[in-house]
Amino acid sequence: MANETLGWVGAGKMGGPMSRRLVETQHRVMVFEPDEQNRSAVVEAGALVAPDLAAIGTEARIVFSMIPNDVVLRQIVLGTGGLAETMARGSVLVEMSTVSPAASKQVAEVLAARGIDYLRAPVSGSTALAKAGTLSVMASGPRAAYDRVEPLLAAMSAKRFYLGDAEQARYLKLVVNSLVGATSSLLAEALAFGRKGDLSLADMLDVIGQSAVASPLIGYKRDMVVSGDYAPAFTVEQMIKDFDLIMDTARTDHVPMMMAALVRQQYEQAFADGDGQRDFFVLCESEAERGRRAATQ
Repeated sequence: MANETLGWVGAGKMGGPMSRRLVETQHRVMVFEPDEQNRSAVVEAGALVAPDLAAIGTEARIVFSMIPNDVVLRQIVLGTGGLAETMARGSVLVEMSTVSPAASKQVAEVLAARGIDYLRAPVSGSTALAKAGTLSVMASGPRAAYDRVEPLLAAMSAKRFYLGDAEQARYLKLVVNSLVGATSSLLAEALAFGRKGDLSLADMLDVIGQSAVASPLIGYKRDMVVSGDYAPAFTVEQMIKDFDLIMDTARTDHVPMMMAALVRQQYEQAFADGDGQRDFFVLCESEAERGRRAATQ
């Protein structure tokens, strides 16, 4: 497999370091990425550049994609000259983005009709974990396709979970992201309450980190919250996009999600406050500020 050309579509914030992991593990990778800066970064690592999307489909029997949203997914797969037209029968598309189950199902049906295996493989983890190759991968689709590409996924991830033959991975990715987004909201409110009792952020987070509600996410974000430096690993705007996917899917499936709806509005408020490009844990800043004001009253 090391001598086989692998295709990669989308080398942005996550796709860039993930594709570089394949290059660094001695795989031949051809990348299609419209943004010149993103493209240059993977070329410097040793990737080949595809002149167009069609070249990815014709040159590679295994293609990975990491793209922003449903619109781009449909464009690269179903559009004119897209992967559905150019990939050979028996090829595998490993789609690793956060997209809706509905769009994913549409793509799956078209690819199945053309004899192309489709593996849904969204990831959990930050850009730092992507660079380190320690993401978690949630996969669903044909089991044979998963077994075929699992050694390649291992170059990008520390943990891999095969969940079923359809859209299970899409749903689980949204389940995880709903909890991730809600964590910031709940922690922000709790910290504001603690500030009323004259507790410092550092003390609260240190104790929380050793309590029954400790989590890797809270531990990872501790220094960010204490310092007030919300340089983004995952932005408020990105979290809004994910919560829209969650709420749209829940609406279609008639699943009531009252808490998710409230959390979605908190991120909308953060966006309205000008924090759209800051890390989604910035909710802790606004709530902590309210707590500080309350502590003086």
